[in-house]
Amino acid sequence: MELTATMVRDELVERCKLGDTASYETLYRQYVKAMYNTSLRIVNNAADAEDVMQEAFLDAFRCLNDFQYHSTFGAWLKRIVINKSINILRKRKLYLVELDKSTAHTLMEEERSDELELQYKVEQVRKGIQKLADGYRTVLSLYLLEGYDQEEIAEILGITHNTVRTQYIRAKHKLLLILKQGG
Repeated sequence: MELTATMVRDELVERCKLGDTASYETLYRQYVKAMYNTSLRIVNNAADAEDVMQEAFLDAFRCLNDFQYHSTFGAWLKRIVINKSINILRKRKLYLVELDKSTAHTLMEEERSDELELQYKVEQVRKGIQKLADGYRTVLSLYLLEGYDQEEIAEILGITHNTVRTQYIRAKHKLLLILKQGG
């Protein structure tokens, strides 16, 4: 079943490459909601997420002939969306702060005990994530929600793996504090 879905997507992309305008619309509708949500989780602003999504589709459609199926079209598009979302944050002057190893270790110990005590509904967590600073929210979203590993996040953001790990620890700690305080 999954193979068939992949073949349909590939056929759709190929029809787009041939200039079939109806296929462009179908491809857009197939991915628009997921790409919007991906961007929204990173930029935390509906208007910015809409802009990112539109620019990402324009770029993807412009460069469609460069798409070589090294990944699925959706993964390729998602990477474009994430990069554009991060560029929005950079324009906002995203700052990521280094921590020394001893501080990170202390935060990890505190976090473990707090995590065992807390169980929240998805909506409460989502609202808590929205309240995080851009840097924290970006790293947390890319790691937990988008499935990137810390090395990939470091490459995407142009920062060290240590900084990603530190931001992730701080983001989880801050999120736990927000949730403890009732959102």
